[in-house]
Amino acid sequence: MKTLSAVERPTILSFLNAHGVNLCAGSSAAWSAFRASDVLLRDGVALEMALPWLDQPVGLNMNGTDFIPLLLRHLSPRRVAVYGTASPWLDEGIERLKERTPHDYVDAQHGFHSVEHYIARARELQPDVIVLAMGMPRQEEVAVQLKRALDHRVLIVNGGAIIDFLAGRFTRAPAAVQRIGLEWAFRLVQEPRRLFRRYCVGAFGFAHTVLLMRRAAIRSSGRSSGAPAPAPMHKEL
Repeated sequence: MKTLSAVERPTILSFLNAHGVNLCAGSSAAWSAFRASDVLLRDGVALEMALPWLDQPVGLNMNGTDFIPLLLRHLSPRRVAVYGTASPWLDEGIERLKERTPHDYVDAQHGFHSVEHYIARARELQPDVIVLAMGMPRQEEVAVQLKRALDHRVLIVNGGAIIDFLAGRFTRAPAAVQRIGLEWAFRLVQEPRRLFRRYCVGAFGFAHTVLLMRRAAIRSSGRSSGAPAPAPMHKEL
C-alpha cells in the first residue's frame, strides 16, 4: 500500500485470475500486457490451488473488487480519472466513490473510445490515479499504452468490473460465499450466458495451461541439471 501511494513514474497495478491466465495462454498481446504490470496481484481460488503445484508461493488473495476501494480510501486526496464501462453505471459508480473516498474525480470516460482518446485526456488533465474499468484484456493493453505515453507520476489501476459493482449493475456474492471461494459460481448464476464460457469452458483451458506450465518447469529443471534439452512445446507460455 505504501509503495502504491508514492509512485515515482507511470505505474500499473493489475490483478491476475484464471481468466487472465487463459487470455495470456491464447494471446501474445495479452501476455505482454500483463507482463508490463509493475504490481500483479493474485485474484481467485483457482490460482491459489494451482500455484503450489507450480512450486510458487500462493500469497494473499487480493481481488480488485475489494482491494481497489480499500486502496482509494487509504490514499491521501488525489486527482482521479475513471475510464471504462458506460452510463448510467459509470456515473453512478463514481458517485459511490465520491461518497467513500477523499478524491477529486476529474474525468470520466466510457470504455469504448480509442486508446488515443484516453492518452489525450490523461495528458491534458494529468490525474494522479487512473482507474480502467474495461475488462480483460483491453484494460491491460490500454494501461500499457498509457504508461508509455505519459510522463507524470500516475498510478494506473486495472479494475475490471469494479465500477459496475459499485453502481449496483452486478450484485456481490454474500460474504460466506466469498469466503469459501465460490463468488464465481454466484456470478455465473447471475449471468449464465455471458460467463458460462469463461468459468465452465475456461476451467478446462486453465487446467490444461497449468499442466503445460508444470511440464515446462520440470523440463527446465531437467536441463539445468544436465539433462538433454527436450523438443519444443507446441504452446509457448
